[in-house]
Amino acid sequence: MYSSEPARAAAGNLVVRPISATEHVAFVQAQRSVSFLQTPAWGRVKTEWRSESLGWFDGRRLVGAGLVLHRPVPRLDRFTLAYLPEGPIIDWNGEIGAWLDPLAAYLKERGAFAIRLGPPVVTDTWSAAQVKEGIAHPDIRRLTDLPQQWGDPVGARVSSGLKEAGWLLQNPQDGFGDGHPQFKYEIPLADRTEDELLRGMSQQWRRNIKKAAKERVEVTVGDGGPEDLKAFHDLYVHTAERDRFTPRPLRYFETMYAELSAEDPERITLYLAHHQGDLVAATVLVRVGAHAVYAYGASATEKREVRGSNACQWAMIRDALAADCDVYDLRGITPTLHADDPHVGLVRFKAGTGGRAVRYVGEWDLPLRPMIYRAFDLYMRRRRR
Repeated sequence: MYSSEPARAAAGNLVVRPISATEHVAFVQAQRSVSFLQTPAWGRVKTEWRSESLGWFDGRRLVGAGLVLHRPVPRLDRFTLAYLPEGPIIDWNGEIGAWLDPLAAYLKERGAFAIRLGPPVVTDTWSAAQVKEGIAHPDIRRLTDLPQQWGDPVGARVSSGLKEAGWLLQNPQDGFGDGHPQFKYEIPLADRTEDELLRGMSQQWRRNIKKAAKERVEVTVGDGGPEDLKAFHDLYVHTAERDRFTPRPLRYFETMYAELSAEDPERITLYLAHHQGDLVAATVLVRVGAHAVYAYGASATEKREVRGSNACQWAMIRDALAADCDVYDLRGITPTLHADDPHVGLVRFKAGTGGRAVRYVGEWDLPLRPMIYRAFDLYMRRRRR
């Protein structure tokens, strides 16, 4: 048997090869924190992609793992974009080439025309107070304009190492694109109490949580059955129509709940907020180890004054704290702080929870077959028009 403990790699010693879902899950469970997008179950959710689990071996020891999603090229099905969202799970403090060179060799040999990955590595953070000051300042337009942000030297080294090795940064200036967001909002939970978390929130957030309690909004955990998922999805579609985004079909959530729950019964949780029998808000929490993620949310237009969304958020935060999580992840934001930008409301809402805005290294591409990569890039640009 091999060890699944994370390890530093000696340059040139690592070999990448397929691993079973069982091996992959065991490796994930041995880590303190992993993105749910790097679990084997996520590959089974993304049915439009072909997935495989890869392992990095130092001799017989499994020292890293990654979920690869393969997207074929239109009319050239034997070539794929190999995508590792928020991964892989490797020692990012180590020598990048020792980890990524064998990955590139393995994937190119099996038909990948490019690799896209998103290292789970932070480059900068800004406190809630800094974010609020920036929104109020007429001359500050973006998070990156704020003075005195905290910079992580590991993130800076990973970014420069990827650039020097020929990787291409993909994240757009506004923070949102085809992939996963580079800027997120997170609430640190380690060594904090509920009272401390509440004190870190804005007065408006605390007032809304109290309002929901006073109105007797009841938040329950759904069983993931057809009735609860249908109720969530109906509200989610209503939210999509109101907020003008394209909703995912019910079948997607049925698959997501079934696959994540099968891998770990505590992986995914559905929260339902009712007021006098009416469903006023619903949310989905996904947790892997010490990382809790607010994955989806929905709210009714009627009865917004009872603050069902705040009640759901507070229930998820409390449960993440009780589960000994290190962070509650509110997912993506744009880096904008300008009052005229339509996305600043989302930034202001999340900053009200306390916590911090975080910039990650972002998503990077390594072209393995440059001509095919350029054709694929052109195809994607035309599709976005």
